[in-house]
Amino acid sequence: MVEVRPSPLPPVRYKGQVWIRRGARQAIANEAEERILSERRTSGWRPFDAQPCRGATLSDLSMELFTQIYRPNAVATDVIEENHRPLTHQLASLRLFDLAADCPTNGGVLLLGKDVLSWLPHAYVQYVRMDGVSMADEPVLEKQFVGDLFTVSRGLNDFLTLLVAERPVRHNLLQERMVSAYPEVALRELLMNAILHRSYEMPAPVRFLEFTDRIEIQNPGPLFGPSNERNFPAQTSYRNPTVAEALKNLGFINGFGRGVIRAQ
Repeated sequence: MVEVRPSPLPPVRYKGQVWIRRGARQAIANEAEERILSERRTSGWRPFDAQPCRGATLSDLSMELFTQIYRPNAVATDVIEENHRPLTHQLASLRLFDLAADCPTNGGVLLLGKDVLSWLPHAYVQYVRMDGVSMADEPVLEKQFVGDLFTVSRGLNDFLTLLVAERPVRHNLLQERMVSAYPEVALRELLMNAILHRSYEMPAPVRFLEFTDRIEIQNPGPLFGPSNERNFPAQTSYRNPTVAEALKNLGFINGFGRGVIRAQ
């Protein structure tokens, strides 16, 4: 038996389309039905990334990023072609705009904001390389990854490629083999996990610290929901479901909750 409960954050999009079932009718939601679902969204508690970013306006979001990069990855092509709704309603259907508050959501600012730090000052990743094994040693390199989450994620991917570049090591008298200090896939999974599951309400960035003997990745906020020290990482809970859906649509995560297990 499979039990399906109503989502507290409708509409729910699957493979770029919103499906509805009313009585015996099962179909793809039309514009009016999507609008009703958006307005029916729970007005009580909502995750931080689904809450309105008070003071922000539509002009604070990059519509070019939405129409050219995010929307084509999140919504089916035929749905886009048939869509004649204003951009605010299209954004609201993806939980990036709050129609009642007439402003972007925190998730909308994180994903599409032109100046994310003006609204969420600690929404960035800080990389520091230390010349030693503790924070008491001298930093030799510091870099910040700032911007919308698409830009931050892409920048981290490019940076990791350089950070874990392979080098030749003598294998025997006649052969060499290529090795790197850290597996790139593990670092990528852990960094994306930190971006996805961090608390964006806490006044601290994600910290990516490289010491001479190890790497540490720190993200603000404790384990969320039913996740705890005993069942982690087998138990997965999404603190930021809008961000999770977006990063999956953009191909940065797989959405199956196996990032830490894969890194291990």
